[in-house]
Amino acid sequence: MRWQGRRESQNIEDRRGDSGGAGGGFGGGFPGLPGGRGGGGPIRIGGGKGGIAILIVAVIVLWFLGINPLTLLEGGLAPTQPDPGQVTRQAQAPQAGGRQTAADEMKRFVAVVLAETEDVWTELFRASGETYDYPTLVLFSGEVQSACGFASAASGPFYCPGDRKVFLDTAFFEELSRRFGAPGDFADAYVVAHEVGHHVQNLIGILPKFNEMRRSMSEADANAMSVKVELQADCFAGVWAFHTDKKGILEPGDVEEALNAAQQIGDDTLQKRMQGYVVPESFNHGTSAQRVRWFKKGFETGDPNSCDTFSARSL
Repeated sequence: MRWQGRRESQNIEDRRGDSGGAGGGFGGGFPGLPGGRGGGGPIRIGGGKGGIAILIVAVIVLWFLGINPLTLLEGGLAPTQPDPGQVTRQAQAPQAGGRQTAADEMKRFVAVVLAETEDVWTELFRASGETYDYPTLVLFSGEVQSACGFASAASGPFYCPGDRKVFLDTAFFEELSRRFGAPGDFADAYVVAHEVGHHVQNLIGILPKFNEMRRSMSEADANAMSVKVELQADCFAGVWAFHTDKKGILEPGDVEEALNAAQQIGDDTLQKRMQGYVVPESFNHGTSAQRVRWFKKGFETGDPNSCDTFSARSL
């Protein structure tokens, strides 16, 4: 990924090294419904020449959905349980002479990726007369506190709709590469773009409705709907990659890195790796095949309207 020298987002909050941090998960919200911008019915953030339509579901379907904000801390790219062997990268102070440390370089990379998501989603929202409100990305090390609660790095990257912030311990990138077999800067960019996809869902009202309705659902039903939320965020990440590719930023092999990451973090693949068998009713992010499919769908179309995981007959 040709990211050096590009604009860096200023919406970065660096809490690395803080003793009390802010915190965690790979999770995700709808406008146009109670809690969103509109008043109900299908939501469109598009229109006009080349406009995009972000369809979501009809109100009647949404009454069956819901995700408690605290569950955002339970899922993620990494396993839900803490891993004693997890690698933790500590923040480093800048070296003398202005030389950038690995921690500084990672911060710059994340800031560039975040800036690229800002540019893409700003244009997509603008095409429909909407304003894209930027999220803040919090870098932390070890543990963190957010409006969704307290989390450790073992929870994985996450988006908290309560404070509209993405939380990321960049040591997760090292885990993604070494432990999960998904190396590459664009694999890391996919992680950030996925979490920003949840922010998009929050702005358009999806997450608020999920959070509201979860308490009336069984755990199995909530997990099934969580899968739809997560796969849509994967698709939105693919949409971002499509538009970023048009700028000439992507290099050969980048998309393959993202697809490999999606493959390695599917619920079935993670469960097989961790416990030797799968429990489909416990899936809350989607299988490897599903995650790959929906990222590819977003990347092939560049259209958020193609990311309707809720009414899709087959995920």
